[in-house]
Amino acid sequence: MKLTLFTDYSMRVLLYLAARPDHLCSIAEVAKAYRISQNHLMKVVNDLARAGYVESVRGRGGGIRLGKAPQEINIGTLVRHTEGGFDLVDCASCVIAPACSMTGVLKEALCAFLSVLDRYSLGDLMDKRRDIGLLLAGTASRAKTPDDAPA
Repeated sequence: MKLTLFTDYSMRVLLYLAARPDHLCSIAEVAKAYRISQNHLMKVVNDLARAGYVESVRGRGGGIRLGKAPQEINIGTLVRHTEGGFDLVDCASCVIAPACSMTGVLKEALCAFLSVLDRYSLGDLMDKRRDIGLLLAGTASRAKTPDDAPA
């Protein structure tokens, strides 16, 4: 199973913010640290803010921070939120679907996948928060995103 870039970026944003619990971060800062497009991150952060995962502080000196404690952010719930759907194959248009057992097997596999994610919170992923913070700080200081390129 492959998750969408939207889910990937959502996880990256939350990990970044969790590594800096006492700091208001900017979208530009997160984009620079991961070397990804600021424009894409704006959409991701907007969605995460609407869902309550991220809190957005407007105005001068504003920024973004986690909207919940890391232990309250369940990875399975987040993935269900960020993924549009989990149809691994298009069984609805298949002529053998009524007699095929593959649909049930794939549903079972998907349930197992999500069951594993449900066992973890963002807090569980932050066991090495200091290491994550150092790695992100190192990439942010030397990174250029596509949005930073001269015209």
